[in-house]
Amino acid sequence: MPSKLVAAPLPADVFKPDIFKGKVLFCTGGGSGIGKAMAEAVMRHGANATIVGRQLERLTEAARELSKATGQTCIPAQADVRQPQQLKDAVTKTIEHFGRIDFVICGAAGNFLASIDGMSENAFKTVVEIDTLGTFNTIKATLPHVRAAHGAYIHLSATLHGRGTPYQGHVSAAKAGVDALSAVLAVEEGPRGVRSNVIAPGPIANTEGLSRLSNQAPSSPGTFFPYPLGRVGEVQDIASVGVFLLSDAASYITGQVLLVDGGWEHLRTSQLPYPQAVLDPDAVKHMVKPRL
Repeated sequence: MPSKLVAAPLPADVFKPDIFKGKVLFCTGGGSGIGKAMAEAVMRHGANATIVGRQLERLTEAARELSKATGQTCIPAQADVRQPQQLKDAVTKTIEHFGRIDFVICGAAGNFLASIDGMSENAFKTVVEIDTLGTFNTIKATLPHVRAAHGAYIHLSATLHGRGTPYQGHVSAAKAGVDALSAVLAVEEGPRGVRSNVIAPGPIANTEGLSRLSNQAPSSPGTFFPYPLGRVGEVQDIASVGVFLLSDAASYITGQVLLVDGGWEHLRTSQLPYPQAVLDPDAVKHMVKPRL
């Protein structure tokens, strides 16, 4: 066991403060969780931002908090990523306010635990629409502006589809689609100066995803977990990688899927007992969180 475990450093402690001065971020899923942390990190380095989500009240409060915390301007834009026109309207609002879009973070997502035979067709379709189709819609709405800026995309994915993960067929299919879409975007738009990469977070403490998909308690600094680096991830870990990938330091990195999981994927097992979870679903019913 490591003798001393430390929390992840804040991105502001690693990168120069003005590397994104004059830039503008468009971030779906930016009202909470990892998306909000990534938006804050980019803003702390000089960018203004639009955060996009469905819940206007939460989004407006998050924008207020981000503006106050960073000294930059953050505006909310209510939109459902499944609705192309709503995203186009959010882009129009961003251009009217800031005049440009340099960076896009596609962070809108949905998840719940359900086996294939226990999931409705509509439930599967909903996750694919939010994650995969929502990413496509976001790209379509923003691409002309990102081209003009020679900017970059980051797509939030997952590690689940790297191997068969019980009760995660819907998300595995959806995120595999996101990874593939990002790779094609990188190839098609690279000659126009646009980069596209994927961040695949592992377990991240104090996020809705971990609370839904894990039966382990959230970590705190100094808590030991059986991960190679001895701790569960923090939102700052993802935010720091986001700052790096959007920065000029990553100007020759595109079309990649970067796992940010502290090495957990090498050790990962099912979050539900296997094979009991698939042979006797009633035995794990108490472990399955209500779906979104």
